[in-house]
Amino acid sequence: VQLQASGGGLVQAGGSLRLSCAASGSISSINSIRVMEWYRQAPGKQRELVADISRGGSTKYAESVKGRFTISRDNAKNTVSLQMNSLKSDDTAVYYCAADYVETSPSGEIVAGRHWGQGTQVTVSS
Repeated sequence: VQLQASGGGLVQAGGSLRLSCAASGSISSINSIRVMEWYRQAPGKQRELVADISRGGSTKYAESVKGRFTISRDNAKNTVSLQMNSLKSDDTAVYYCAADYVETSPSGEIVAGRHWGQGTQVTVSS
């Protein structure tokens, strides 16, 4: 599975940005995706989970973004988006989309893992 993220950029504090991520690959690999996620990593900090969404639409958010960010998913288009409002300078980071998968190998073994997309820079100026 390939994950292609887009939508990052420079925005003033209080502004909004929308990140999108498209998954591509074989039908079986796409269907193996369970949870899609957005992570971010600021300079000098560990990568952190921002939000995730299950195939059924259940969502989770980091406390720091609750009420400001909204994650959504279109299973038909194999995309996940992150609408970011009321951006703060602390939101400045490289944002990564990811997809957790569970699949059965040809030998019948259950394999779970995570695909990563390339990062997209989000810079919030104060």
